[in-house]
Amino acid sequence: MSHPHPELGPPPPLPEGGLRVTPLGGLGEIGRNMTVFEYGGRLLIVDCGVLFPEEEQPGIDLILPDFSSIRDRLDDIEGIVLTHGHEDHIGGVPFLLREKPDIPLIGSKLTLALIEAKLQEHRIRPYTLEVAEGHRERIGPFDCEFVAVNHSIPDALAVAIRTPAGMVVHTGDFKMDQLPLDNRLTDLHAFARLSEEGIDLLLSDSTNAEVPGFTPHERDISNVLRQVFASARKRIIVASFASHVHRIQQILDAAHEYGRRVAFVGRSMVRNMGIARDLGYLKVPPGLVVDVKTLDDLPDGEVVLVCTGSQGEPMAALSRMANRDHQIRIVEGDTVILASSLIPGNENAVYRVINGLTRWGANVVHKGNAKVHVSGHASAGELLYFYNICRPRNLMPVHGEWRHLRANAELGALTGVPHDRIVIAEDGVAVDLVEGKAKISGKVQAGYVYVDGLSVGDVGEPALKDRKILGEEGIISVFVVVDSSTGKITGGPHVQARGSGIEDAAFVDVLPKITEALERSAQDGVVEPHQLQQLIRRTLGKWVSDTYRRRPMILPVVVEV
Repeated sequence: MSHPHPELGPPPPLPEGGLRVTPLGGLGEIGRNMTVFEYGGRLLIVDCGVLFPEEEQPGIDLILPDFSSIRDRLDDIEGIVLTHGHEDHIGGVPFLLREKPDIPLIGSKLTLALIEAKLQEHRIRPYTLEVAEGHRERIGPFDCEFVAVNHSIPDALAVAIRTPAGMVVHTGDFKMDQLPLDNRLTDLHAFARLSEEGIDLLLSDSTNAEVPGFTPHERDISNVLRQVFASARKRIIVASFASHVHRIQQILDAAHEYGRRVAFVGRSMVRNMGIARDLGYLKVPPGLVVDVKTLDDLPDGEVVLVCTGSQGEPMAALSRMANRDHQIRIVEGDTVILASSLIPGNENAVYRVINGLTRWGANVVHKGNAKVHVSGHASAGELLYFYNICRPRNLMPVHGEWRHLRANAELGALTGVPHDRIVIAEDGVAVDLVEGKAKISGKVQAGYVYVDGLSVGDVGEPALKDRKILGEEGIISVFVVVDSSTGKITGGPHVQARGSGIEDAAFVDVLPKITEALERSAQDGVVEPHQLQQLIRRTLGKWVSDTYRRRPMILPVVVEV
């Protein structure tokens, strides 16, 4: 198996007749999925998603793929193929279209409806091409065929990309549920047909590659939900992803069966479920869904609220309910259902919300104590079955952390894919398919791009490091006035601390040390403010470290007169 080396340089020019595959996100992480295909000087992008921040990224709203490697080639992009409508596959599209609004978007009916609604908020009117399973479209030099796959959202598609260099199949996210709610199966017949033609490179979802056996059926949740609904005496509050149409359908079915009314809470939930209902993907009995404002007129035992926040997001409805910062107040006897998986890295935030809800008397039902979620991704047994159908000549695991990619690669090897034709890459690593063999050719920049409010890319790792220090250790500011010609102190030093746990009065012990250091510096002829600031930072920092074993941010201010 080939894998990247930290010292990989930029890839050389693509050999004539070769196809280059460059993932800009989704490898080594769960989310931010984006892959760039290049042939004959033209580019095709598959997915453009976001990654949600973790605790060590304070203040960050979203994390985008790094567009820098394609920024000067936006005119070469033939289109963006969207495999399905989850945020980790479409959330980055508005930010790419800000740079070139006329890049065509290609996807299924529901996927395009979800992204068009999102783009409307960004005041972008996209060019779209609606496709469905069985469709075959020529997109520049890329001959794309779309294949139905089953996932936790309707209308998901895999894409087979034919070029003179060979055929590449990108699965998108998929599983092989044999009893899907919408009766739309992963089209194994189509994959077998592609296999007969010859799949030169398979990019396969790795998210559940470590999980043995087969992913349970989505239908298995229905009986558990009925049991929860049957035993609940007061309100039921369900937290789910705003795009998980299948899960919301099961909630609606259970609510209808037990005589409850449903209200959607949160802008994204209201918007997405409205789209799904209008397009016929969500079956809503008449009178079942009501406006949240009318709930006060209904008995608690007839109410179901569906909201976002299943991942413990601080500003989502459920987190705010747990913190008593929402118009909906949790009361003793309410039932809260977290109907989604735990995304790696979100565990602490989710359990914090669960504890908050429990504190107010809620009965919290989650994946840890009831079967209220099944994954949308193929487990190891399904992947083995899938590889034996596809028989790829080369395999490149995608969509997962390193452990998932490795596990997926091992599954491919078990089914007979030669080790030297299995490529374990990471974000930014270019893989060239030349004369039927895939190999790593270099690496482009593919770091995190942070969205902080209206700022995109302005916040980098140094700023996040500063935020962490401020949050964990606090800040100490020092104000000194010096003579501009002699460097002698004419005022101060004055010290103030915030969040450091050190009382201002304690700094009396260090003021003489700062004064002495500055006087010695003045005698040596040092008058440049930046050098004096560094001297203050070193002197105060050493004292704080020796005295308190802490490392707060130190902000010295030197004013010349």
